Amino acid sequence: ELVAWLESRKIATRMLFAGNMTRQPAFAGVHHRVVGSLTNTDRVMHDTFWIGVWPGLTPAMLEWMVASFAEFFAARALKPA
Repeated sequence: ELVAWLESRKIATRMLFAGNMTRQPAFAGVHHRVVGSLTNTDRVMHDTFWIGVWPGLTPAMLEWMVASFAEFFAARALKPA
């Protein structure tokens, strides 16, 4: 939902290529060992993304990004009972 919101406001995002590398097709058939459940790596893989940044971003562009995050989370804040 957050990624769709940001993209609708012309803020680029990309999925993070990381997390549970044992599930990445590029590593199929590569010998490896697994220690533990890899729960946290699965979470990183499914719940992490990059926002678009580059040296040419202006202060106004950065303010737009911050305001967009703030608006998204403000609209979804828990309301007191």
